[in-house]
Amino acid sequence: MNHQSDYFPILGIQEFSEDQSKGCNLLFNELHGERSIDEPHKHDFFIINLFEEGRGSHTIDFVEYKIENKQVHLVFPGQVHQWVIGKETIGYQLMISREWFESFLPILRFSASYYQNHPVINISAAMYELLLYEFKAIQNILREKDIFWELIQKRAEVIGLLISESVEGTFNDFEIFNSNPIISKFISLIDIYFKEERSVSFYAEKLNISANYLNIVCKKKLNTSASSLIQDRILLEAKRLLKVSEMSVKDIVYELGFYDHASFSKFFKAQTGMTPSQFKE
Repeated sequence: MNHQSDYFPILGIQEFSEDQSKGCNLLFNELHGERSIDEPHKHDFFIINLFEEGRGSHTIDFVEYKIENKQVHLVFPGQVHQWVIGKETIGYQLMISREWFESFLPILRFSASYYQNHPVINISAAMYELLLYEFKAIQNILREKDIFWELIQKRAEVIGLLISESVEGTFNDFEIFNSNPIISKFISLIDIYFKEERSVSFYAEKLNISANYLNIVCKKKLNTSASSLIQDRILLEAKRLLKVSEMSVKDIVYELGFYDHASFSKFFKAQTGMTPSQFKE
């Protein structure tokens, strides 16, 4: 896959679409046999992978997951991913445009950050059959000459609801992310402001609580400090930019609001044990 050599190599959904003339909000692919995406890259669309038989590994935002039978893998817009899939693999893939994704997200019922912590979901055989039925129905509608997009959108929504149903109660931190509005709001605020705002008090003020209280909630619920959640987000972006973008380290330092190269290097090394340039290579 060729990367544009601009500021950020991001693959748009239209690059996967054979027919550019149709307005394209959703694509269907079958995954059979070996394939690998060696170069980590980002998409500006949402991907749902449904594996019937799975072999190999899928790395999402620098965490490696095993691909196994009867699994759903989610990749959100802006996440970096790469994979190596074994030849026995049978699976299906939906790519959902950024536009549709925004209205699809509420259907998933839980926060995006929750799914990003659990992008791989093991499902029962019965759930696999329900999902497969919807995937195949979408595939059939897409083959028609006049595509009934509204029906595809509704079927995609059913898929979202089925996924949220299979997630409920599966992961033990499920309650934490979803029962506590402070944490989910805090995480979405970090996503918006992390490049400019590092101080816990900035976020606390937006949430109408004290910085101290925000810290207590994070410590109690997530066993981590509020400031380390902010730092985690900066680190993730730094890793994404170093691996995926064509930006120089100097530009990244500027982009992420660090004072100078030394302060960025020190931050990065403290978190990863590597210098930014070692990580890039």
